[in-house]
Amino acid sequence: MADTPLVLLHGWGMSPRIWNGLRICLSPRIVATPALPGHDGTASPGPTLQAWSEAVLAGLPERCVLGGWSLGAMIALDLARRHPKRFKSLVLFGATPKFVTDNDWPHGLDTDTVRSFSEGFEADPDSTLRRFLALQALGESQRRGVVHSLNRAVSAPGEYRKNALADGLAVLADTDLRDQLPDVRVPVHLIHGRDDAVMPLAAAQWLARGLPHARIEMLEACGHAPMVSQPEVCARVIEEALRG
Repeated sequence: MADTPLVLLHGWGMSPRIWNGLRICLSPRIVATPALPGHDGTASPGPTLQAWSEAVLAGLPERCVLGGWSLGAMIALDLARRHPKRFKSLVLFGATPKFVTDNDWPHGLDTDTVRSFSEGFEADPDSTLRRFLALQALGESQRRGVVHSLNRAVSAPGEYRKNALADGLAVLADTDLRDQLPDVRVPVHLIHGRDDAVMPLAAAQWLARGLPHARIEMLEACGHAPMVSQPEVCARVIEEALRG
């Protein structure tokens, strides 16, 4: 159905402004880009993925194509697993089932790095957000421009509540969706940068193998923010998802 609503969920510490370039490429299609809990001054729903997912679900249309980036992608996977009739398909950017490395999961950020982000955010949230932006831009062929776009889209201090973003970090650190992937029965379109320094390409490749109905689009010279650096390609994948 050409008129299926499209909803895009941003990542941790960011705002819906991150989708501005992609929205231009998708024009005149109407795209909903809600703020994640706590990223718009609202209170945190808690430090669990299910709590965040349910808070997001309350504002979604009855049926839609759901896109998500990073933390937003984790929320999208969780929602599709538990509420499959609400979603025609998913389009996920920089996605992973598990953000942090473990003995049996090498495809993420190491535990010391994640711990330093959590501790740094407690002490100096603004500087920690900027550090995370720099990491996201690694691997981009147009790194300076991507950093500029990310900085413009970051949640401003007046938009977020510190405890909500701290809970968001806890969700990233604690979530492991690997065993739940067979329950995600809707089609999933994965878009991932080959040089993503936040989530290795291997994480998305693992997702593509573990999901019942998934395909992956790998982008060259691209880091963790493909919708910023290569919005035209991402728009094409989304249009395919909407037509499928």
